Amino acid sequence: MNDTNIIAGKKGRPRNFDIDEALLAAMNTFWAKGYDGTSMKDLTKAMGISGPSLYAAFGDKRELYLKAIDRYADVDGCAPIVAFESEDDIAKAIEGFLLSVIHYSTEHESGAKGCFLASCVATSVGEVEGVEERMMRAIEETDFRLSARFDLEKEKGVLPSDFPSLERAKLLHDMRQGYVFRGRAGWTEELLTKDIKDRVKMLIS
Repeated sequence: MNDTNIIAGKKGRPRNFDIDEALLAAMNTFWAKGYDGTSMKDLTKAMGISGPSLYAAFGDKRELYLKAIDRYADVDGCAPIVAFESEDDIAKAIEGFLLSVIHYSTEHESGAKGCFLASCVATSVGEVEGVEERMMRAIEETDFRLSARFDLEKEKGVLPSDFPSLERAKLLHDMRQGYVFRGRAGWTEELLTKDIKDRVKMLIS
């Protein structure tokens, strides 16, 4: 069923905007201004909808923020992991993961640099109900998926049986956040890609 045909507000009244596009606009607004710095006026303007339409479709500001977090975790946040899981060669898989991270840290189509979770959402942990558990879940799920990929290489005999999969998964995840931090500080893609080969060797040695 198309989102534009879903009933919102009063029964029989269809939404006249694209739910996903509106949610993406809200996410980019929170990303740029932060949770506290974003007003309802900012959100309705960015989303191109009225206040009543926003409340009917997404709830209040907090509920919209949580939906934006979930949207990012399901889409943008997974791109590096997909690159890591889809490459057969483990060295190329790590390189693909890091290149994907560097790309969205320096060239994200929204204009925002870095990671929405690290740059914006992390600052609202403890202040906005529902954020902390989402951050913890995102971190744990990422560690698990990265670790599982290393475990697969152990089963194939590519990596030694005593290879510390979870520890290296966490290190790879932490490297990701380092690239995000540097990208947000203004480092270019060219600068960030210079040491990738060394990073890959470090992770699988």
